[in-house]
Amino acid sequence: MSAILRGHASTVRFLFGGSVVVVLLGVLAGTIALGGFPVGASLQSLVRGSIGSPDALLSATFVRASPLLLTGLAVALSFRSGVFNIGAEGQLVVGAAAATFVAIRAEQWLDVWTVPVELAAAAAAGIAWAIVPAWLRRRFRVPEVITTIMMNFLATFLVSYLVRGPLQEPTRVYPQSSTFAELARIPTVHPMVRLHWGFVLAILLALFLGWALRHTASGFRIIAVGVNPRAAEETGRIDVDRLTWLVFLGSGALAGLAGGIEVGGVTYALYDNVSPGYGYTAIAVALLAGLQPVMVVPSAILFGGLSAGAAAMQRDVAVPAGFVEFVQALIILALLAAPHIVAFMQQRLARLQAVEQQGAR
Repeated sequence: MSAILRGHASTVRFLFGGSVVVVLLGVLAGTIALGGFPVGASLQSLVRGSIGSPDALLSATFVRASPLLLTGLAVALSFRSGVFNIGAEGQLVVGAAAATFVAIRAEQWLDVWTVPVELAAAAAAGIAWAIVPAWLRRRFRVPEVITTIMMNFLATFLVSYLVRGPLQEPTRVYPQSSTFAELARIPTVHPMVRLHWGFVLAILLALFLGWALRHTASGFRIIAVGVNPRAAEETGRIDVDRLTWLVFLGSGALAGLAGGIEVGGVTYALYDNVSPGYGYTAIAVALLAGLQPVMVVPSAILFGGLSAGAAAMQRDVAVPAGFVEFVQALIILALLAAPHIVAFMQQRLARLQAVEQQGAR
């Protein structure tokens, strides 16, 4: 095996050091073939539905990436500080509910301020939903992984009640809210595409958080606490409890804002399962980005493209929805595993080169 690796070092560098694209295509083609579906047609649909045209990119991929970008930022920010907020899904859902309440009940007297107020309400709802696990962590040291997951279920039940009760549309036929009026909708960047200004806002927030973590004292404290909270408290004199509390609430605000942008810029109504698991996918988005806020942008776009392309596969090649979700899950695992595979192979090559140099001497 060592001789093979030494003899094909350039090939190994290309396949494993070159990259994730090879792993991604390999997983896609292999899984589709094993499922008995035409590989060529399926891959063409995937590309065509995600980046095959300006409309696919702007009206499908970027639109699906918007909530993933904000929830990915929420997860990246909390994880960098050592707070494992798994509750982005619930915070997104209650944010969507709060934005819907403002859009439907207050649109008449808020006028042009409707969209800013509904987004502020969404962020506030995300904060409110994060307060309970944040307080339990700070006061009783209850692991936030458990409490945030439980809050996700509560958020789902709350929205289910709202769309069948206080926020249900007037005819009481469908389990959803009324459709947002034009004033309550986030404007699109161009009349011919579905991409809304919420995507631009998400990118600006990613750039700001990336700058803040690298160039501000608060960012340094967040990173220090995430690396070693005890050392940060004893040596750096950082109030760890206060900092993690604020980061927890900030993370909730970002996830809640994602919900407000989703209903205000895409669905224009609240209904059951308004989020197809954005808050959970956000964990993979953040991990693939290395918890770097700026890198969350391409990571979210990648996942948005996979989602848009998977929908095209289902529509054009008649690939069943369950199989499409299975393929997406395998892709996510492959993407997360790829950096470790690359690192392992690079270490292996470095050792082989060291052995060769010693032998040459």
